[in-house]
Amino acid sequence: MPILETGTQSSYPSRETSPRKGPKARWFWIFWIVFIGAGAAAAYSYSNHLKEEMIAQLQQDTQKEMTALKAQYDSRFAELSQQINEIDSKVQTFNELLTFTKDQASGKTDNSNKLYSQLNEVKQQLGKLEKKLELLK
Repeated sequence: MPILETGTQSSYPSRETSPRKGPKARWFWIFWIVFIGAGAAAAYSYSNHLKEEMIAQLQQDTQKEMTALKAQYDSRFAELSQQINEIDSKVQTFNELLTFTKDQASGKTDNSNKLYSQLNEVKQQLGKLEKKLELLK
């Protein structure tokens, strides 16, 4: 039967005799915690930077589109105003011609009826253009 030896040394060192490795492990963990914290802070800072750049780009694009729309609106408004002024001058001319024709007319009313129908057509066109102008406002 084998005898248990209590007084002999084993080839493995006991835990009691090995020095503690506590301070080295502690610095290792502190280094990794600081490193991970710095990485998280850098990622947060970079995401804020990207967000600010994107907002600035969107504002710039929106401003360009608003400027283009305003220019288009102004040109359309000027065009309609010019058309209204032209039709208004035609209406005034027809009114003067109609008044002159009425004053000079004899027994024939055929010419004055044509002028009235032309005047009504011009007034209808003027009304349509005024409605378009109101829609643009």
